[in-house]
Amino acid sequence: MELATVFRSADHNAEEQAAEVRDLLREAGLRAQLFSSRDLGIAEGTWEVRVPSDQTAEAERLIAENRALIEQPMDTSHELDMVTVFQSDAHNAEMLAAGIQSLLEANGIPCVILSPGPIPSLPFEVRVPRSRLEEAQAAIRAAEEAGPAAAEEASRMSEGEAL
Repeated sequence: MELATVFRSADHNAEEQAAEVRDLLREAGLRAQLFSSRDLGIAEGTWEVRVPSDQTAEAERLIAENRALIEQPMDTSHELDMVTVFQSDAHNAEMLAAGIQSLLEANGIPCVILSPGPIPSLPFEVRVPRSRLEEAQAAIRAAEEAGPAAAEEASRMSEGEAL
């Protein structure tokens, strides 16, 4: 039996979406099956729903009619807006920004570096989601208070050296 993919998602809630689609199609009498990245040929983090090829048109119609129930509304809050947690146009700004990025990522805080590119008079910036700003500021303060000796010790420990 040849199967056709009628739904695919790699969203953060892809598994839930695909399960909803599968259930919707099964309730309509279609033989829908769920596939994930554990299955051959499916990209990492992706979930798919497949039906027998002769049921493709009906499955696509049902999915289109129920799209609003399947998709979650986009988060339009400003909590995900990126805000500046670090900014510098010093001669070593790029190195400082990279260090802060490493620190934040090690603490599980998503961030991005904005670089001036070919315009050296503009500053380097590190930005984090607004909802994580206080956490990022606290991590930076803690690292500054610990000083360079703590950074060197952490570096040695990560390289497997004994103290």
